[in-house]
Amino acid sequence: MTTAVVIGSGPNGLACAIALAQAGLDVTVLEANDEIGGGMRSAELTVPGLLHDVCSAAHPTAIASPYFQTLGLERYGLEWAWTDVEAAHPLDGGRAGAMYRDVGRTADGLGVDGEAWRKLYEPLVAQADQLVGDLFGPIVSIPRHPIGMARFGLRALQPATWIARRWETDEARGLFAGLAAHAISPLDRPTTGALGMMFGVFGHAYGWPVAVGGSAAIARALEAVLREAGGRIETGHRVTELPEADVVVFDTSPDQVLSLAGHRLPRRVARPLRRWKHGPAAYKVDLAVEGGIPWTNEVARRAGTVHAGGTIEEIVAADSDAVAGRMPERPFVLVCQQYLADPSRSVGDVHPVWSYAHVPHGYTGDATEHVIRQIERFAPGVRDRIVAISTRNPAEAYAENANYIGGDITGGAGTPLQTVFRPRVTHNPYWLADGLFLCSASTPPGGGVHGMGGYRAAQSVLRSL
Repeated sequence: MTTAVVIGSGPNGLACAIALAQAGLDVTVLEANDEIGGGMRSAELTVPGLLHDVCSAAHPTAIASPYFQTLGLERYGLEWAWTDVEAAHPLDGGRAGAMYRDVGRTADGLGVDGEAWRKLYEPLVAQADQLVGDLFGPIVSIPRHPIGMARFGLRALQPATWIARRWETDEARGLFAGLAAHAISPLDRPTTGALGMMFGVFGHAYGWPVAVGGSAAIARALEAVLREAGGRIETGHRVTELPEADVVVFDTSPDQVLSLAGHRLPRRVARPLRRWKHGPAAYKVDLAVEGGIPWTNEVARRAGTVHAGGTIEEIVAADSDAVAGRMPERPFVLVCQQYLADPSRSVGDVHPVWSYAHVPHGYTGDATEHVIRQIERFAPGVRDRIVAISTRNPAEAYAENANYIGGDITGGAGTPLQTVFRPRVTHNPYWLADGLFLCSASTPPGGGVHGMGGYRAAQSVLRSL
């Protein structure tokens, strides 16, 4: 029987292992930590009984993932829950833009910009089930639905600031900018429109749900599928030398590939991996808040995800500073209120609030006050409701997960080149050398809990066999 070792148990590592095990390979997953899941973990970070997500929080890519949909994860205990408002973008003065699952309802709330929002998203949402496979694959490939992908791709390659010109109000422009800012890259760069387009399509077509019981529930469901297929997982196993197996798949950063297998890689593969760049960091702040966050705008109080970044101009300036190595005075802050959909995470009237700010790569300062001030800007009085705080700086993130180099949680800088070609210019980005493959967030389609990098890497393995 062909043996395969997968290094890393993040969503891509587990997805790859499942696909290989179901194809008849003898599969072992090696995980350095004592707990599986990579970014799909949950813990009591502030007060006893209060459940926080350690990294991944809302899951539009997981619910949309074509591969996850084939696995029937709900049969293994995974339950999704949605809030009434998928995402909100508050502004000064109590204003806000809001994204609902329904395109029409979203457009109705955007006033004079509603029709332009509808015209952009409605045709794409109607084709979402057909487009999603192409969106989750390598850009350098032949799309299965070329007309729909052309409609999407011609805009997605543009800077987010160009796409935002179609709207007049700060509410619509800010709402789109908040979606695009998940790229953690200045929004005036080419290709930054891609995430704004994609997260909008997924939000309208599938929603931005959370996993009941925490993001760790996704990892547990994937583990159950893998064990049912005959695969094994060894936790607490930090890999220090290349394992002996017919196939080795890395759910790791390119740096770890070079460290363990650099001597095995062809020069045309090793050279671009050595040039791989890491992006800005995420500074995590978890809060225990009595009574929840008192957002000035009522819609934000009902939103699972809130983008606290201000106008699109402010977001561009903040992320430009972070990329340039300067700590923004008003960073882009992503806030998740998962307890609104999953009350089991709370203790009485004390609720877990998840947030992180975009900060420079390897940032060594304390950004806690920056985060709280930015939330307080749109929710006066929140400081008085905070019962406890837990923080994770870039160095601590890297100590927890060796893939988060310098605090970069996205698998690599979102430069135009690295967005289009991950991790190098090739038709098969998952192949490294004979018997060696890469499946992490540094491969298409990039970061997120979707498992598609792992699934596509597994298909590359099986073709090679």
